[in-house]
Amino acid sequence: MLIAVDHVQLAAPPGSEDLLRAYYIGVLGMTETPKPPSLAARGGCWFEAGDVRLHLGIERDFRPARKAHPGLRVTGIDAFAARLAAHGAPVAWDGLLPGYRRFHSEDPVGNRLEFLEPV
Repeated sequence: MLIAVDHVQLAAPPGSEDLLRAYYIGVLGMTETPKPPSLAARGGCWFEAGDVRLHLGIERDFRPARKAHPGLRVTGIDAFAARLAAHGAPVAWDGLLPGYRRFHSEDPVGNRLEFLEPV
């Protein structure tokens, strides 16, 4: 029986860890979680905020996820969108999901991210 999503993993290109940290910590307000030593040698970064956990793994032939994406629930979506826009991240509002306000954006390596708040 499934009971929860433990984490979502996205891919990132080699050498992008500092760029990812600047975005996921500095822009999204997440905290970096140390990777276990057995996995740290692979590169990448793990981040969390509350029950949300995102793992960014290094992929040599990296291609950003343009359709597949995590849907991240937020509070104060207008302020959150303004925060992303102020940091140069794209904000594309979409009113197609009944019961939610939402927008899509991208992380600094081009992975699609969805941010949504129930109405």
